[in-house]
Amino acid sequence: MSAPLFPIFLRLEGRDVLVVGGGPVAAGRVRLLLESGARVKVVAPEVVPEIRASGVEVALRPFRPADVAEAWLVVAAATPEVNRAVADAGEARNVFVNAVDDPASASAYTGGVVRRGGVLVAISTEGRAPALAGLLREAVSSLLPDDVGRWVEEAEALRFRQRADGVPMAARRPQLLTALEALYARPEAS
Repeated sequence: MSAPLFPIFLRLEGRDVLVVGGGPVAAGRVRLLLESGARVKVVAPEVVPEIRASGVEVALRPFRPADVAEAWLVVAAATPEVNRAVADAGEARNVFVNAVDDPASASAYTGGVVRRGGVLVAISTEGRAPALAGLLREAVSSLLPDDVGRWVEEAEALRFRQRADGVPMAARRPQLLTALEALYARPEAS
């Protein structure tokens, strides 16, 4: 068994991300990467219409190891053989590779994601059981309140007050809990 994964969220806005593969799975990753503000380039012999319509740079050809040279992150959504070549090129250049549904070729894994009201929750099974991560994502989603965005706003405002007032770290969470409980004790402004 390998060491546990290090959980991290990446700021990809304005950064180059390479997607190797041109099918429906690659198209889904392209959409998510564009939502994150990444500059996306796709390399594949063929691409689905959704990728063409996305406006990303497309190179209609097989993958070359030099393709990863300028990338901050690479998504390999191709055949296992191509994904392995992408992983090898990424490893040689110190670039993380997310090999979709190919954990042996991956150095980075995506998870089941819930986004609501400024909250982002990601769940991973460390590449071992992606379908389980999806089920857990659905369960977590059902537990998050629809108005969790209010929680974020309150927590952000409190954080600035606590920092300005020099509130010790140990006292911050109890104060946050009290502030969140107060959201439901007072009537909403109309």
